[in-house]
Amino acid sequence: MNLIALPAFTDNYIWMLHDGAHAAVVDPGDAAPVEAALDRLQLQLTAILVTHHHHDHVGGVDALRERLTGPVYGPAREPVPPPFEPLHGGDCIEVLGLRFDVIDVPGHTAGHIAYAQRDAPSAPLLFCGDTLFSAGCGRLFEGTPAQMLASLSRLAALPGDTRVCCTHEYTLSNLRFAAAVEPDNAVLSAHTRHCQALRAIAQPTLPSSMALELQINPFLRSREPAVVAAARAQGAASADPVAVLAALREWKNRFR
Repeated sequence: MNLIALPAFTDNYIWMLHDGAHAAVVDPGDAAPVEAALDRLQLQLTAILVTHHHHDHVGGVDALRERLTGPVYGPAREPVPPPFEPLHGGDCIEVLGLRFDVIDVPGHTAGHIAYAQRDAPSAPLLFCGDTLFSAGCGRLFEGTPAQMLASLSRLAALPGDTRVCCTHEYTLSNLRFAAAVEPDNAVLSAHTRHCQALRAIAQPTLPSSMALELQINPFLRSREPAVVAAARAQGAASADPVAVLAALREWKNRFR
């Protein structure tokens, strides 16, 4: 099975899985990169997976229906372009012979879902939309800090070798923020140098891994003493993880 990050817009990635003949794509905000890849690789599009309703994730769905021979999957509680098969947390789907579990991850949007594939012949896959980024998390447009903490905790419980396929190339800016939170994190410093080298040659920094994110992502480290101290210095009302995450997210919103 092949995994490809198709660049779209300024910093989006549309993830494509294919087996050499059939393909599935995740969050196609723009049809053009998908159509170009299908033509270049001579693939048949058999499924579209949607994590949430924002236009940069669903804007290409309707245009791709002419190429699609299978279902569009999406969150049951969000306005995905119809028709689509509505999914809830706990559901399971099969895509290209792989089983994906659906996880509810509200926070960025109210009905956001993620797709976790746990039994891959190589490393498992996670398509997490805008909930979890490398070294970051999504803005809380429709949800609460408590919801985002719970959602991130569900994702953090996945196996450490899970490939984290988020949908924006925000990694370097997130790493700068993470370094402000934990300036003495050696793993973070080393990974920053690695990602800078990748971007210097126009290569994606993704996918990340869950094990790495647990070491560098402040939003997954809201119980770590250094992260708690940094959040308290930014106004967190207590060391409670919800208060810490809320303070981190507000800090990140204004961080430059």
